[in-house]
Amino acid sequence: MGRLDGKVVVLSAGAQGIGRSVALACAKEGAKVIATDVNIEKLKELEAEGIEVHRLDVTSNADIEAFSAKIEKIDVLFNCAGYVFDGTLLDTDEKSWDFSFDLNVKSMYRMCKQFIPKMIEQGTGGNIINMSSVASSIKGAPNRCVYGATKAAVIGFSKAVAVDYVKNNIRVNCVCPGTVDTPSLQDRLNARPDPKKAYEEFVARQKMGRFASAEEIAHLVVYLASDESAYVTGQEFIIDGGWSM
Repeated sequence: MGRLDGKVVVLSAGAQGIGRSVALACAKEGAKVIATDVNIEKLKELEAEGIEVHRLDVTSNADIEAFSAKIEKIDVLFNCAGYVFDGTLLDTDEKSWDFSFDLNVKSMYRMCKQFIPKMIEQGTGGNIINMSSVASSIKGAPNRCVYGATKAAVIGFSKAVAVDYVKNNIRVNCVCPGTVDTPSLQDRLNARPDPKKAYEEFVARQKMGRFASAEEIAHLVVYLASDESAYVTGQEFIIDGGWSM
């Protein structure tokens, strides 16, 4: 038997990176996985693995309302969508600040607003896992001003929702990775004037001398999605290879 047999897992940002790895890992453990993303062409690659896919813009209330109406049952909601703005406070204009908070934080508010009532109504509760980061209230990181602020907000949001709905048998936790080797990271490194030097600098700050893989983050998410973590709520889980030590 799989660790997630019989569970329905809904997740955002499933087209690549951590979201894709989580979708595959949950399906492997027996869950019915419903993956969403704005990149529907890349997302459709998951259909071959038996994963249901939907195009979803998590910055749109209308999109989320229409999508949630299609979901009859939900056990696990994994809010993974996010954006990394690279810059200090003085590099960050208001448009970038507002977009970062809209995608990284408000999207979770929108998703939870739609799916928590379903979790309550179905009588079995539910499980929400939010993507945060070590670059947050846990640790300051260079050139991550607005990103760190949004991820600190995710931790506070997760704890607040956890305490409000614990009596409804709804658990809420967040995952706080360090640097993860994803297409998004590679894009950011390649955008630097000297990608090779940027890569070496990023690796140099990793205490284990390497990045995390998306699959390693997925293992933690599977644990939080499973009944193995049934007594865990309101917590942030650091998985950073010791970077925050």
